[in-house]
This record gives sequence, structure tokens and C-alpha cells, in this order.
Amino acid sequence: MLGALAGDIIGSRFEWRNIKTKEFELFTDESRFTDDSVLTVAQADSLLSGEPFVRKLKEYFRLYPHAGYGGRFYRWAGSDCIEPYYSFGNGAGMRVSPVGWYFNDLSTVLSEAHRSAAVTHNHPEGIKGAQAVAASVFLARRGENKADIRDFVATRFDYDFTWSLSDIRPWYRFDVTCQGSVPQALQAFFESDGFEDAIRNAISIGGDSDTIACMTGAVAEAFYGAVPDTIANEVFTRLDEKMAEVTRRFLEAVGYNAR
Repeated sequence: MLGALAGDIIGSRFEWRNIKTKEFELFTDESRFTDDSVLTVAQADSLLSGEPFVRKLKEYFRLYPHAGYGGRFYRWAGSDCIEPYYSFGNGAGMRVSPVGWYFNDLSTVLSEAHRSAAVTHNHPEGIKGAQAVAASVFLARRGENKADIRDFVATRFDYDFTWSLSDIRPWYRFDVTCQGSVPQALQAFFESDGFEDAIRNAISIGGDSDTIACMTGAVAEAFYGAVPDTIANEVFTRLDEKMAEVTRRFLEAVGYNAR
């Protein structure tokens, strides 16, 4: 979960100003948390409190109304409606990482990822994107190697990983669909040699940089064991009191060494 927040914050200044290189400063005064972090923490808060996720989504939207939500989510969250709107956007994948940490068997992770997506993103591709990210987090924290994680995701969700980041970097553009960003986020992890390298991979392809890095960071954290202290400290300095408190409680609940 902390890796997801780190990816979001690092990627925030590149969402509308894409770069096509891994050489950039990780944090600047422009680095901030966006809707990706807000809704990830909302998911964590829902799991900790037992309150329905739909209620937490709307609660956190009211607390952070200017975090940069997509248009359809913004209208839904600000309304009295609790019915989903059949989205296949990558919001389903970017907020789901707490599910991969909180539950301890793959079947439950998949079913809870489905449930967390379906409150808004009940399109099959939205559900698939959420399940792919959550399952990758779970398998990574359980010690599976990259090849096995990739094979599981490719087989279960029919995602293609026969290309490399260098293949798509020249032409890849902004794509907020699950099918157009979740495989790219996972490939950024598969080609990495550490947490920071995974984040740099994710941002270097351009596109929806904060969300891609959010999903990449979630899996990379689970696989590499932790977010490096220097990055974790930068993240916590950019969270407000509520976001930081819920994050620390969640990390403690799942046995993670919260800083």
C-alpha cells in the first residue's frame, strides 16, 4: 500500500507532462498525493473499520474533493447514487492494493478485489484490472518469482506481456482504461531491479503516469519487501494527518514496519 502512495506522489507531476526517460528527480515541491492515494487509503480504511467501501469512497471524496478525480467518478461520488456506472477505467486497479495485503489466500483476494471494483467499476475489464493488481501484490508478498506472477496474470486475465517497455515507450500515450494501463504497470515491475527502478520504469513510458506508477509501486513494494526509507519518509511528509494515520494503522495491521 505504501508503494502505491509513493508511486502516485512521484508520478503526480508527470501525469500531464509526460517524460520518456528514467532520469528525473523523484520528489520536488510539486510532488503531491492525488485521487489515487486518497482512494487507496479509503480502501484501507474500509478494511480496517468494516464499513462498506462505497461509504468510504464517498466520505473520502467529501474530505478531499479537489484531489483530481475522473469526471464520471466525480459526478458519482458527489451524488446520492450508490449504483455502479460500468466503468473499465484504471481507478479500479489503482485503489485495490490494500486488498492484496489484507487477505491471506488468493481466492479471497480475488473475490474482494472484485467486490472493491464493482461498487463503481463493474465492467468486466474494470474488475479484471483490479483483480490482476491485487493478485500480483498478494503473490509478490508471498514470495512468488516474477515469471510465475507474470504467467498467472497472463493466463488468468489474458494480458499480453510479449512486448517490452522499450518497445512501447516511443508511442505509448495517455490511456485511463484498465486494459490500456494495468499490463503496462505490471510490465514496469517485471522489468525492474528494485523498488525505485520500478517507479522509474513506470513513469518513463508516459501515459497516466501517477496511476501507472501507483499500480507498479504497489506490486514492487510487496516483491522487494519494503519501500526504501528515503522514499517512505518523503511520502509521509506529503500526507496530511488523517491520511498518514490511516496508512500507519493499516501497515501495522498487516505486519508491515510502518515508519
